[in-house]
Amino acid sequence: MIDAPEIVRTAKKRNACDGATDIPGGAALGHPRVWLEIDEKGYVDCGYCDRRFVMIGGPADTAASQSEE
Repeated sequence: MIDAPEIVRTAKKRNACDGATDIPGGAALGHPRVWLEIDEKGYVDCGYCDRRFVMIGGPADTAASQSEE
């Protein structure tokens, strides 16, 4: 079974991804650093590692809507 992509909730509209943020050994095991800009959908996906950056409180922030229930 394939794991779901990692979701990173952020307050910043522009985010860097190198695919190795939480990996011991760092960038040598990741991908080239790319800068990603969250648009009106409230999220952006990294083209290398599929990590999804979600704007906190934005339209794609399901964690915020679950905490309100």
